[in-house]
Amino acid sequence: MKKIIITIDGYSSCGKSTLARQLARELDYIYIDSGAMYRAITFYFIQNRVDWSDTAAVKAALENIHLEFEYNPETSQSDIYLNGENIEHLIREMLVAEKVSEVAAIREVREFAVAQQQKMGEKKGIVMDGRDIGTTVFPHAELKIFMTADTAVRVERRFRELYAKNKHITLQEVKENLELRDYIDSNREISPLRRADDAIILDNSELSMDDQLRLALQWVEDVMIVQPS
Repeated sequence: MKKIIITIDGYSSCGKSTLARQLARELDYIYIDSGAMYRAITFYFIQNRVDWSDTAAVKAALENIHLEFEYNPETSQSDIYLNGENIEHLIREMLVAEKVSEVAAIREVREFAVAQQQKMGEKKGIVMDGRDIGTTVFPHAELKIFMTADTAVRVERRFRELYAKNKHITLQEVKENLELRDYIDSNREISPLRRADDAIILDNSELSMDDQLRLALQWVEDVMIVQPS
């Protein structure tokens, strides 16, 4: 059966990665977490004290960054490696979350990441989630999904995720971080977050993970019916 590219864009904490992983498992596709790539770059910048307001410093730093995904049999997921080191758990910290939208808005960073993402998709059979996958990275993808959910629902989801790792985090901190990320993502000059004209909206405010997976699989089936073999 011919393989396709599936893009999943949307706001923070809408469950994009969860759905992307589910679809990849069901379809035996490769899952690529574009957000993890930007988080890894942000982590590198923070660790190496890169001044990302300095274009020359950013370009120099990017030359020293090598990113790849490796399958983790213990979690049945793909972990991101930065220069040969598994940093999957490190990129989920609040410090990285507070800066990732700022770093991801830098033209040189986006060009670096997009080039790698497009290379990963050359053979198709991938599911990739992010902010600009259906608009910039793969504008001709066969299936584009744009995910959204009520802000209160997203804040609660993100809070539960972070609280499990940091008992001192507050709901207000999470809300402010989410709102800031939404603003930066939607208003950045380079590849802002927006729904592609041909993307299907998936509002999962009141959907279970099983419900949203069934819905997305139906969309995949509908696309495959009209795809030439």
